[in-house]
Amino acid sequence: MAKELVINNTFNECRVALLENGEIIDYLMERNLDKREHTPSVGDIYKGKVVRILPGMQSAFVDIGYTKAAFLYVDDAYIPTLEEQRDMIVRARREREAENMEKIGETIPDEFSTLSEDVNMKYRPECSIESFLKEGDEILVQVAKEPISTKGPRVTRHITVAGRYVVYMPFIEHSGVSRRIQSEEERDRLKSVLDTIRPEGRGVIGRTVAEGQPEDVLKSDYEMLVKVWNNIQETCEGKKAPKMVYKDLTFVQRVLRDITDDDVSSIIVDTKDNLDEAESFVSKYIPRLHGKVKFHKEPTPLFEKFGIDLAVQSALSNKVFLKSGGSINVDQTEALVSIDVNTGRFVGKKSLEETILITNLEAVREISYQLRLRNCGGIIIIDFIDMEKKENREQVYHTLLEALKRDRSKTNVLPISGLGLVEMTRKRTRDTLIRTMCDPCPYCEGTGSIKTTLTVCYELIRELMKFLAKVEGPKVLVYAHPEVTARLSGEDLDVVESLEDVYGKSIQIRSENNYHLEQFELFSE
Repeated sequence: MAKELVINNTFNECRVALLENGEIIDYLMERNLDKREHTPSVGDIYKGKVVRILPGMQSAFVDIGYTKAAFLYVDDAYIPTLEEQRDMIVRARREREAENMEKIGETIPDEFSTLSEDVNMKYRPECSIESFLKEGDEILVQVAKEPISTKGPRVTRHITVAGRYVVYMPFIEHSGVSRRIQSEEERDRLKSVLDTIRPEGRGVIGRTVAEGQPEDVLKSDYEMLVKVWNNIQETCEGKKAPKMVYKDLTFVQRVLRDITDDDVSSIIVDTKDNLDEAESFVSKYIPRLHGKVKFHKEPTPLFEKFGIDLAVQSALSNKVFLKSGGSINVDQTEALVSIDVNTGRFVGKKSLEETILITNLEAVREISYQLRLRNCGGIIIIDFIDMEKKENREQVYHTLLEALKRDRSKTNVLPISGLGLVEMTRKRTRDTLIRTMCDPCPYCEGTGSIKTTLTVCYELIRELMKFLAKVEGPKVLVYAHPEVTARLSGEDLDVVESLEDVYGKSIQIRSENNYHLEQFELFSE
């Protein structure tokens, strides 16, 4: 199906939406574009200095010149020799064959790649991190995850350099093809081509857009990446850590490289700068889209015209309503994302089981959409409405698997449990939409709730009793939120008057509009 790539620029914010039949299948944004030069981005390469080794966590912190040290895990820190790589491949292949799993080399975990392509083999060193790394070492690392919330960037020593059609791996001997290419005949052809263009001891991965490309195109892309890598090595020589030695493409260029596939029929932008940048990149790397970059001239804002602003706004809410009348509730915490499915106003037409099935199936499509739009990552728990029939549970589960195939991020989904729960994981590569666009509520401080007026009143009265017992002045002033003072001067006035009689002091209640609902202060005169 034809897709449209929509790019909006507002001063120092750039937003991108990939649409398919009007539905957002990917949403990316980058802010403070003028400051991104100094912020680690996925794909950037640094000459860093090891500042701390943590044997208990089998990890290290690396100074790359950013405000927070980068985190390097042992799996990403160890670079195996060529002999070790080949031995690991043989052993891993035997293990997978024994478990009747897929052959090794077909896919590679995202941790090794700066892309959302599943390329890679994971090497697990049998030695500890302190045996091959020590404080003060200067090492070459690449950003695998950007700084998220309070965490610094995560880095890897398994460098990859991404092109339009292939990914070059200078330290890993391997030929692979993106898992998104499903034709076995095409996969075999690409593997054969890639094996011929890479030298011994080096690695290359065919990206999704490599499908159908001739050998000369893939070879040209590979040779360009080798030159880039040689330039990186030359830049490193004589440079003292910490130092950036390679900056990945600009945000717009990365978007065009990474998510523009053969199904994209047009690219729509709303600034002249983005128009020039997109046309230049397309002419060089995506010639089939030459002339397909369009400039939005209409008075209606670009994202408003395509309904993107409305969709993003709804994604900031916990509740999403389904067309049938049901709903899903999405709650994001540090530990996990929980999604609850409800029938709501939908009562169905035949039986309760059918009503539940229809609601769950509709929820599946919306859940897969919301996960992409909100960029939810980590552990995700989905609480479907309980279904009695096994075939209905299996239908919902397989529908979920099918819907998640459109997701560029790697997912792992377990079958529906006896409690109607689905446990799944989704690869976390950047901050969620809510964390990017929102701050914790200063009123509830992120808890999602505040005390009731009645609760605050009784807390105030208890504090007031203690205060009255120890002060000597004849008058006590109570300052509180208007809703609290209204109750103290109305429904609870008899309580206040009783305290005046018991303690023989005058109590004056005053409202402060700028107070938090839970805030109050007591003074004596």
